[in-house]
Amino acid sequence: MKILVLGGTWFLGRAVAEEAVASGHTVTTFNRGRSGPDVPGTQQFRGDRDNPEDLARLAAGQSWDAVIDTSGQVPRTVAASVRALARHAGRYVFVSTVSVYQGWPVEPLTEESPMLYCPPDAGPDYGENHPRGYPRRYGFQKAGCERAVTEFFPGGTVILRPGVILGPYEYIGRLPWWLRRIERGGTVLAPGDPARSIQPVDVHDVAAFVITAAHGLTGVFNVTAPSAHATYGSLLAACRQVTGSNATFTWVPDDFLLQHGVWQWTEIPLWRVYPGTWDVRSARAHAAGLTCRPIHDTVSATWAWLGAGGTTIGHHRQAAIGLDPAKERDLLTAWASTAGAVG
Repeated sequence: MKILVLGGTWFLGRAVAEEAVASGHTVTTFNRGRSGPDVPGTQQFRGDRDNPEDLARLAAGQSWDAVIDTSGQVPRTVAASVRALARHAGRYVFVSTVSVYQGWPVEPLTEESPMLYCPPDAGPDYGENHPRGYPRRYGFQKAGCERAVTEFFPGGTVILRPGVILGPYEYIGRLPWWLRRIERGGTVLAPGDPARSIQPVDVHDVAAFVITAAHGLTGVFNVTAPSAHATYGSLLAACRQVTGSNATFTWVPDDFLLQHGVWQWTEIPLWRVYPGTWDVRSARAHAAGLTCRPIHDTVSATWAWLGAGGTTIGHHRQAAIGLDPAKERDLLTAWASTAGAVG
């Protein structure tokens, strides 16, 4: 196939470009050239998708079997890309997010769950960040992007809604933070219940499914690991194993952490008490070809990438990730006192 990747150098986009090249496809990437090195074996086209002239130059005299959009964030920008490429591609694959659902992260989700509303031509300010932490503008924006794709592209469309994606080149830094923290050793504050099921999906497994989708799928697919694929305990155990650390884990109950003002999802990455966080039904994607490797493999690959000098790309969301060491010590001391008093 001839594939156009909008993006192609940053985390998932990079993995998609690598997967497409490895599968023997002819791959063109369209980006500004600012977010990382190009993937070997791709053809590069420099431009800004917010610039109509750049989109026109990209489309002129070209055709692709599929467009894969891993970088669309603003509805009106995605709408412009779709309109510019509508007569130049047979299929449009858009990577969205589970954050488009009204019920995430509180309720179990299927592809039919109600979505947030956002117009397909909305600008970057549409939507709100709710004080309770959800919904967020990001979800509204992605919902509008989905509408832009399905309303303005005349060919086959595929909407993929991943949950948490982990692996090399992760830009938020959730798994890298856990690896570095556990590498330091000592007593590590571990949140909640080690048996809590989690559903992160490996970036390379998502990329492989994106290429599967480009081959001829249509419709909407949640993209997560299956329920009970991993637990929080198995994630941290894998971090300890690959780092060779002597760390020990003290599991502290959710209620205690909440009472002491610990921020879910950010101060302790991947920890959230809402029941729907890790209850996203993805059977449709698995039936269509999504496969998920063991969490240990994802952890090991990320550690190898960090060990080879890999660094997270500067991103504003990184600043909130991770528990301050002094706060961690204070929490462990307070929990030991509480647990001792109860015992």
